[in-house]
Amino acid sequence: MGDVTSTSAPRLPRVRASELVGRGWLNTGGRDVTLADLRGKVVVLDFWTFCCINCLHVLDELREIEERHRDVLVIVGVHSPKFVHEADPVALAAAVERYEVHHPVLDDPDLVTWQAFTARAWPTLVVIDPEGYVVAQMAGEGHAHAVETLVAELVAEHEAKGTLHRGDSPYVAPTPQPTTLRFPAKAVALPGGTFLVADAGHHALTEVAADGETLVRRIGTGERGLVDGGPDEARFSEPNGLCLVPDELRERLGYDVLVADTVNHALRGVRLADGHVTTVAGTGEQYMVGAVDNVLPSQGAEHPTEQGVGDRWPAHQVKLSSPWDVTWSQPLAAFVVAMAGHHTLWAFDPTAGTVTHLAGTMNEGLVDGAPEQSWFAQPSGLSVAADGRVWLADAETSALRWLDPADASVTSVVGTGLFDFGHRDGAADQALLQHPLGVAALPDGSVLVADTYNGALRRWVPGVDGGPGEVSTLATDLAEPSGLVLPAGDVDHVVVVESAAHRLTRVPLPAGAGTRVDGGAHRTQRPVTEIGADVALEVVFHPAAGQKLDDRWGPSTSLRVSATPPGLLLDGAGDDVALGRTLRLDPTVGEGVLHVTARAASCDADPAIEHPACHLAAQDWGVPVRVVDGGDGALVLPLHG
Repeated sequence: MGDVTSTSAPRLPRVRASELVGRGWLNTGGRDVTLADLRGKVVVLDFWTFCCINCLHVLDELREIEERHRDVLVIVGVHSPKFVHEADPVALAAAVERYEVHHPVLDDPDLVTWQAFTARAWPTLVVIDPEGYVVAQMAGEGHAHAVETLVAELVAEHEAKGTLHRGDSPYVAPTPQPTTLRFPAKAVALPGGTFLVADAGHHALTEVAADGETLVRRIGTGERGLVDGGPDEARFSEPNGLCLVPDELRERLGYDVLVADTVNHALRGVRLADGHVTTVAGTGEQYMVGAVDNVLPSQGAEHPTEQGVGDRWPAHQVKLSSPWDVTWSQPLAAFVVAMAGHHTLWAFDPTAGTVTHLAGTMNEGLVDGAPEQSWFAQPSGLSVAADGRVWLADAETSALRWLDPADASVTSVVGTGLFDFGHRDGAADQALLQHPLGVAALPDGSVLVADTYNGALRRWVPGVDGGPGEVSTLATDLAEPSGLVLPAGDVDHVVVVESAAHRLTRVPLPAGAGTRVDGGAHRTQRPVTEIGADVALEVVFHPAAGQKLDDRWGPSTSLRVSATPPGLLLDGAGDDVALGRTLRLDPTVGEGVLHVTARAASCDADPAIEHPACHLAAQDWGVPVRVVDGGDGALVLPLHG
């Protein structure tokens, strides 16, 4: 693309925005919203689904912009679900509250509005001007600066034209009911018999009595933020994972519990004696794959190069990305961290104060094998077995997997990929889960799974002679179970964190096998694009106004292409820097999914700026395609255009 500089961001041809059509609205006080109601305001449509970590990142990117421009900007969340559970209106309402979505949300379960705006990926942003015309479309995350710049341009332009109307948005805040816990994520049993809960909806840690209900104390103010200190001044932001520090390390480290503080992109240490909180890893900023500043420079050095598997850095010098769970691995002498934000596993050595990239390429998917080749998809739950295996719930692939601490290799026992899920018991290689978030390894070698979107507790039992094992269902009708706790001395029960019910529930473990359920198989339903055997792929990227492509540390763009099944793509797979490529597909394979990952770095274009601000836009597309005679010879994906 060359040295593209944008002083006035390119605009799309003037096309009227399609009407907003769906099943209903949330956060509007019960009224429907039309584009006519929004005339005179800058409108940003945020196409999201609540399972998607990238969508949650974008919600956080938009919070400050939304607050700064609330009188002229209306963000409309268009919820277009991936999983069956996400199409449940009750589950959607809970997610809107859980993630503090402070704007109107259109419930679009049949992807009607998604198709009308030709969205191809979660998340996608569409910007509509005050006269109702689409002016930009952006896929992926990292677009906060571009959105802010475009909003400012549109406000100035339409204020001058007299077509800007300041005033309140249609947003009506819901009234939540007070509860002791609010969307709890995970919990640990404390030595005294109480439970410490990652109380994500309260942005705090909450200790409850052995009954799982009675409040003992809170650690954290309950306000979103990253602040260290005592229990009445510390702040968290949607904490998720918890792990007790080994007894022999507690005095030396000065804390007893390690917390995955997800939205703060940090690990926090908590001293139970007085509730004091300390940040022990992370900078508070999000690691962006491909960015040059993920590892902070030290002693005047330049930014280190991109991380790879095996690289180790000082824990306070490395950005993290939505750590979702933590567990202690004795063979590794470190905490394993499920880094959901960029689909990897990391290790935190608290004694050395270092963080190591343990496994995963940062590509999203399900690939087993060596750590530098394995792919994950939002690893969200961890548990260590008696034999040292680190079990994990890989949420977006609906998979149960384990990591061998000896060589960090990865093996899957349940799950096939990003697009297949369901509730099916039986042989593990045929069994199906739906977006599991929690695991617990039992002493007998079996593994419990919090099968979150199926509302179920499942168990995997290993097979004989290396067989795939069996999966059964132990309990159903649970409200988004997201964490599991094995109480000390009680081998007959597991404590389930029922996140959507705001409670801990004690569930009996049957002595024999559980029941077998066959609720069917599902596949993520999105419109299939019909294309020809030879296709010109183009990813469109225009820097925001006043920015240019940033090639100071190497190529400013990158493009990776693969396919499921791999045989679909005869030519054009692999990595390159250009955002365009010719693909050749196999008509005999016929159909599948094209996986396209694109990144583009931009920075301030004014040479007079000594320290230019830099921004990285990134997106992973999974485009369902079908090869047909006479199909389209071009596939255009807007990263920012």
